[in-house]
Amino acid sequence: MSRGTELKLSSTTRATTLSVAIAATLTLSACGASNEGGSPEGGSTDGGQLSGDLVGAGASSQQAAMEAWQAGFQGEYPDIQFSYDPVGSGGGREQFIDGSTMFAGSDAALDEDELAAAQERCAGGEIFELPNYISPIAVIFNLEGVDELNLAPATIAGIFTGAITTWNDPAIAADNPDATLPASPITPVHRADDSGTTENFLEYLHAVAGDVWTAEPDGVWPLDGGEAANGTSGVVGVVESTVGAITYADASRAGDLGVVNVGVGEEFVAPSPEAASAVVENSERVEGRGDYDFAIELNRETEGSGEYPVVLVSYHLGCIEYEDQADADNVKAFMEYVISEDGQQAAADNAGNAPISASLREQAQSAVDAITSAG
Repeated sequence: MSRGTELKLSSTTRATTLSVAIAATLTLSACGASNEGGSPEGGSTDGGQLSGDLVGAGASSQQAAMEAWQAGFQGEYPDIQFSYDPVGSGGGREQFIDGSTMFAGSDAALDEDELAAAQERCAGGEIFELPNYISPIAVIFNLEGVDELNLAPATIAGIFTGAITTWNDPAIAADNPDATLPASPITPVHRADDSGTTENFLEYLHAVAGDVWTAEPDGVWPLDGGEAANGTSGVVGVVESTVGAITYADASRAGDLGVVNVGVGEEFVAPSPEAASAVVENSERVEGRGDYDFAIELNRETEGSGEYPVVLVSYHLGCIEYEDQADADNVKAFMEYVISEDGQQAAADNAGNAPISASLREQAQSAVDAITSAG
């Protein structure tokens, strides 16, 4: 059996990286080194003339990436008042659909009912869903003296259903013969809010351990028991303060907590940007959507070597046509920056996610180019 390379980014490292990214961005903006015309890479908007508000809300998993995107974008467009509320994927989709925000971040694509409502909200009846943030979901834990564990999919499912209750359970011990496992209780921690991270995690469990995890995937946690907290920061905070706790969260937020290597075929694979990206590249686009809707049907049951299937693809949702010209221009400029090589690298440096591939960038560009206004 082989193990993947453990992915851990400390909060100190992330904070330092963001400070460096902000400083570098502002310096480049002042010098005009990256875009002499003031627009994002490949863009058609004039940064010197863009102003007003750009309001988004949604996935907390994107928060570290969004900090980097905001720093870079506002270095290019200082007159735009940018805000992003990491309220969670469900809240982000709701706020976009009801018109409270111009775009949303979501760890799950719109379902059929939401898609219809979003199409009604947009001026031309057409939306974009761009998979702009790709990151592994790490199963993270707090166990003294143990930095990493190998866990088979059925074992992970058993822990979160409450069937496996102690750390020295035979199922855990079997895959970790060299670990010193205490007889102490396991405290599973889940999201209390409607969460795309939850939906992605449960899609994985249902796909690969359906005989153990029988509940249908949903953004709302379906079982009683365990601890609950709001947002990514909430569940990570509970695990940090609770010895014996375990949760699921964007891998960029693992910090100094223990990380699980997940069973894939004959291997145990650690969460890494490269392993997550490999699964996305081998997944298909959801059929029957609009020309600019690039929702992905993830291949959760992969047994490919080095592929990590507990992956989160977080989308940016918006209108192809807005009522207001300024809204259209500002959304277009922001999405242009996000999908650019500079934008993706800034996010990767700060959040540890996988930059989108050239093919994903090309399809996203077709949507960005189409953004316009009804006015």
